[in-house]
Amino acid sequence: MTDSRTIPDIVPDSEARGLIGALPAALRPLASLMRLDRPIGAWLLYWPCAWSVALAGVGGHWLLFAWLALGAFAMRSAGCVYNDIVDRDLDARVERTRLRPLASGRTSLRAAWILTLALCLVGLIVLLQLPRTAQYAALASILPVAAYPFMKRITWWPQAWLGLVFSWGAIVGWPAVTSSLAAPALWLWAGSIAWVIGYDTLYAVQDIEDDALVGVKSSARRLGRHAATGIAICYIAALAGWGLAIWSVQPRALALLTLLPATLHLASQVARADPANGTLALALFRSNRTTGLLVFLAMLTVGLASAGSLSAAT
Repeated sequence: MTDSRTIPDIVPDSEARGLIGALPAALRPLASLMRLDRPIGAWLLYWPCAWSVALAGVGGHWLLFAWLALGAFAMRSAGCVYNDIVDRDLDARVERTRLRPLASGRTSLRAAWILTLALCLVGLIVLLQLPRTAQYAALASILPVAAYPFMKRITWWPQAWLGLVFSWGAIVGWPAVTSSLAAPALWLWAGSIAWVIGYDTLYAVQDIEDDALVGVKSSARRLGRHAATGIAICYIAALAGWGLAIWSVQPRALALLTLLPATLHLASQVARADPANGTLALALFRSNRTTGLLVFLAMLTVGLASAGSLSAAT
């Protein structure tokens, strides 16, 4: 019998190896499917939701931040499990992903589907807390999310599709506060799409060689040595979208200055990006948690100021 201690339970690029390692052995593969040891994805899914609520002025609905955080965690986890179901054969052929639970045979396909459904039920509970317009906006994301794992097989730009779905919270958060969809949310969505393409290109740098071997397409492979330039263009487009979202709410130059910290942080990422250094690319990718926080503070400042000005005027 194989000694279970010789089988790695956590993928090599985990953020917090001790978290999964502390769980009972039977639960570790399921926790790994959910990427419980790597919360970065949940943060990146959550931030566009939080930005949208913040820019809408919150409207006294502070509990929305907690509900949307729970929803982001559940749906990101469900998405990871679903992605591993679809990609289990490809994952087995890529060095970085070959130890994932389905690819390595440490859990069953049936268990993975049950886990996906359980996580979707958590998402449904969150959905029921939202106004009807926000519910419709959230439900509209189901088909694009389901299609995402197949994009890397048919297009060089699966990162663009990921941008569409990972930014969807921007068009859910605003109607969650206002019960209607408006231009600032759409500009936030557009800016977030560009941001996702940029940071996921950084992430894809890790897998350029393996992706080439197995025939998986990515923006990092397509851009090659020009990856840093492509990321810079995406980040500029992101800042433009966020700036237009702010301008739609508060058309003042001073309001746009709230994006300065995020601008400097993204510029630092671009300056350090190296298509030949996968380890650095991963670290820069993860630093987008900070980008999300900086943009959130900008949106909250503008949203609360705008809401305060409106209240004073009335």
